Amino acid sequence: MNGRMKDGRRRSPLAMITMPLLVILWSIPTLGLLVTSLRTREAAATTGWWTSLWNQGWTLDNYAQLLSSGGMGQSLINSVVVAIPATVLPIMFAAFAAYAFTFLEFRGKDLLFIAIVALMVVPIQVAFQPMLDMLGPRGLGINGQFVAVWILHTGFGMPLAVYTLRNYMATLPTSVVESAKIDGASHFQTFWRLVAPMSSPAIAAFATLQFLWVWNDLLIAKLFIGGGENRTIIVQLQQMLGTQGQGQEILTAGAFLSMVIPMIVFFTLQRFLVRGMTAGSVKG
Repeated sequence: MNGRMKDGRRRSPLAMITMPLLVILWSIPTLGLLVTSLRTREAAATTGWWTSLWNQGWTLDNYAQLLSSGGMGQSLINSVVVAIPATVLPIMFAAFAAYAFTFLEFRGKDLLFIAIVALMVVPIQVAFQPMLDMLGPRGLGINGQFVAVWILHTGFGMPLAVYTLRNYMATLPTSVVESAKIDGASHFQTFWRLVAPMSSPAIAAFATLQFLWVWNDLLIAKLFIGGGENRTIIVQLQQMLGTQGQGQEILTAGAFLSMVIPMIVFFTLQRFLVRGMTAGSVKG
């Protein structure tokens, strides 16, 4: 270590001490969940999880019961089926909208953008009753199907997606877009061949946040899919815990299993996350 970062700035001793401590503190709950999932219910009820780090008593029975109980594999697939379209659709629509807000001129552009951004402060819970009426038996009749959750997550994710992508596209050089216009490229060609590839960090950053939000969602999945055959893994985990706390040892194993795919997505796209979210925050 030469005391400097890649961009030439000096390393901060305070940051070098603080960051490892934050990593340790952030990892302790996950470690506790993993250890608890490998303990019996009796052991978890009598002693702390940290006692198993040096004592005997490890068991895989919780995972065996989890995988043999039925429904966990299907609910895991259902979560993937819900999360991927619910991540791709808002990004696709928001990217086109962000391009229009950045590079096109039309009447009421600023007012419309402010209205979209203002929707971020509106709680999503206020829309549940109207959406239940519209998607339920008195409306479209698609409540309980995957498409209902895709529509909801697309609508709820659009304001943040438009705001994030528009701020990033505003930092792109306008000379590139102007050169494409001079060469006769249409807006569609300019978007797909120039703007979209250059905006990949912001797209990947929002995709990470949207995927994690949809994957960990319980309320929307519970209301608009329910506990039937299309239930997600989060709903499945919620149903495992009885009113008297029965099944809590299996719940910890299922909770840790449900973290595997989000962790893979996060660590795959983490290098884009900070770059995409901070781009456009300082201009000039």
